[in-house]
Amino acid sequence: MQLHKEMIMTLHVEVGENLPVGQVPEGKLVIIPITGGTFEGEHLHGRVCPGGADWNITVSDELCHVLARYWIETDDGSVISVENEGWLDLMRPDAALRTNPRFACDLNGPYAYLTRGLFAGELRGFGEHCVEIVVWKLG
Repeated sequence: MQLHKEMIMTLHVEVGENLPVGQVPEGKLVIIPITGGTFEGEHLHGRVCPGGADWNITVSDELCHVLARYWIETDDGSVISVENEGWLDLMRPDAALRTNPRFACDLNGPYAYLTRGLFAGELRGFGEHCVEIVVWKLG
């Protein structure tokens, strides 16, 4: 059995200045505000809404945990909640950050398929105030 992937969307997420919290029980916490952006895919497109954030915890010199929570709004007015979690190997600066995005939306709406299945995310193009996330549905 071979695993297949289908690209669902690419998000262009704008972020604000890092907000260092400091040492917490899990590691060193930095909150990265999400300030906006856009997304597009074959079946959906719209905007990344401001107000979410990435809770970024450096667990050790080798490992960082990321957990972003935010929402997007499609051009037809549907709101979709996104929770995107992953781990970054700090020992490999060239390593891609892989995540597991999870979606919540109206089960009777056109994007209900986002609540079923397994999704993978890949962060690309880290910039000073933006990041690109490609989301794939695995099957």
